[in-house]
Amino acid sequence: MNYIDKLTNKLIKQPLSLIQYNHILQTSDTFFDSVELETELLISNGYPIYFRDDFVHLKTNENLIKDQVFCVVDIETSAGNPKAGQIIELAAIKLKNGVIIEEYQSLVYCNKIPQKVQEITGITPKMLEKAPPLRVVLEEFKIFLEDDVFVAHSVDFDYKFISESFKKYHLGELQNRKLCTIELAMRTIEAPKYGLKYLKESLNIEIENHHRAYEDTKSTVEVLKISLLALQNKVNFTEELIEFSKNAPKFEVKNV
Repeated sequence: MNYIDKLTNKLIKQPLSLIQYNHILQTSDTFFDSVELETELLISNGYPIYFRDDFVHLKTNENLIKDQVFCVVDIETSAGNPKAGQIIELAAIKLKNGVIIEEYQSLVYCNKIPQKVQEITGITPKMLEKAPPLRVVLEEFKIFLEDDVFVAHSVDFDYKFISESFKKYHLGELQNRKLCTIELAMRTIEAPKYGLKYLKESLNIEIENHHRAYEDTKSTVEVLKISLLALQNKVNFTEELIEFSKNAPKFEVKNV
C-alpha cells in the first residue's frame, strides 16, 4: 500500500491532525523529503485535501453529492497503452447537482493511427493534422480537472492512460478520487449488460457517434445522472458514493 492509499483510508474515517499527517509523510517513501513540497505536489495532482484548525480534511468525505463537481472523462487512443500509442481525442464534462457547468474537448495531433482504430473511431491522421500536440492537451486538461472527482465508464483505463501520459511529459500523475459508472450502474440500474452502448439502448439515451470522446462523455454523463437519481436520499456524501459503487450489492437481472 502506498502512502496516499494509507492517507486516504485514515482521512475517510476522520480528519487527521497535522502531527499525524506529517508523521505519515515523514515515514513514507515520498517524492520530496519536505512535507510542504510533497503536500503541494499532492494538491497540484488533484488530491482533494484542505487544512483547517490544524487538521487535514478530505473534501470528498465532507462534500455532499449535490455540492460535488464530477468531471466525466473519455479518451480515444491509438493503442491500448501509452507505451504503444497515445491519446488522439480527449473530452471532459463537469457535472454539479445534475447540471453541466463546464466542458473541454480536443483532438490531439498524431500521424500514425492503426487502420482498426480509424475504423472504430472514425478518426483519421488527416483530421489530426492541425490538432494541438499531446503535451498541450494534457496541460489544458490538468488545469480543467482541478481536484474534482474523475468519472469514466470503466474508469481505470482512462485514469491510468491519462496518468501515465502525464508522467511521460513530467506533468505529475493523477491523484484525484475516481468513480466508475459501470460499477455504479451495476448497483443502481437494472440492465442485461453494462457496456455504454447497451446502457444507451436500455436507457433510451439518444446520442450518436459511439467511440468518439465527446459523445461518449455525454452518454456517460446521462448514466451518472440516472444513477445518482436512483440513489437520492440513500447515499449523501461523495466518499460514500465511491464506496457504494465498489461494494454495494449488484442488481440481479432475472429473465434476461
